[in-house]
Amino acid sequence: MDGQPFHPGELKAQALAGQSSRGIGIRSFMPDQHREFFTLLPYIFAAGLDTASCPIATVLTGEEGFVASPSPTELAIAARPPAHDPAMAAFAAGAPIGLLGLDFRTRRRNRANGRITALTDSGMTAAISESFGNCAKYIQARQHEAVPASAPRTEEFAGLDPATRTLIAQSDTLFIASASKSGVDISHRGGRPGFVAVEGDRLTVPDFAGNSYFNTLGNLLLEPAASLLFIDFSSGDLIQLQGETEIVWDGQERDELTGAQRFWRFHSRRGWRRRGALPLRWSAPEPAPTTLATGRWRPTSAAAG
Repeated sequence: MDGQPFHPGELKAQALAGQSSRGIGIRSFMPDQHREFFTLLPYIFAAGLDTASCPIATVLTGEEGFVASPSPTELAIAARPPAHDPAMAAFAAGAPIGLLGLDFRTRRRNRANGRITALTDSGMTAAISESFGNCAKYIQARQHEAVPASAPRTEEFAGLDPATRTLIAQSDTLFIASASKSGVDISHRGGRPGFVAVEGDRLTVPDFAGNSYFNTLGNLLLEPAASLLFIDFSSGDLIQLQGETEIVWDGQERDELTGAQRFWRFHSRRGWRRRGALPLRWSAPEPAPTTLATGRWRPTSAAAG
């Protein structure tokens, strides 16, 4: 990619963290290995902007090969959010889209961001303007199997309901959608089960050492609205949340969870539970070595709740 690959929010986040990056791995096209990788997946994580211009995260599924790459700057996805998905309206021709391919089997992941250029009843095509790989840190390995599709039920709630708090308190994985004037992005976060602290309608999420790009935190500095996606890997249930964030760059909380360099808080405003939304089930996780090096919240932590 020619010129500066980072927008002002990302540069500010890097400065606040005392880090920097040249962004060498960020490209305006997908290398062949990325293009081939996407075709191996039966699911892809996606983010868009809803009718109120707020980020919303979701996951699209299909048989392996439902994502194709006709050219180095194009992804064709033979799926789109169904009517019961709160993200449905976010995916329209001309709209920004953030995509994340993550293979839990191999802990491999690649990002691709751009705009939707065509939309049909069965899928969409996206023009890719930003592509880069992410390392395997904090990804718990899982094996998946396909199950017959069911008729999902969508339950909407305000804040966080008890069932959602329980799932989050046990989770080792989440996905966050964020946005800036540069576009929409979706990213993965992982840790030991319970790495997300729950207190009422507020979540506190540690930020561990990463690639120093600060794509997500850079977006949140400019626009605090965000969306979180949690998966119940045993049932195929999805939890999608929308709310506002704030970043905690320093303070004593960093000593309350081993490996955390900073934290961000998410104040949930609304959410949806989609029971049986995924026609996939996963095995028990094999924690990443980097995950095993992280700690658990101290019982005395005010954030742990």
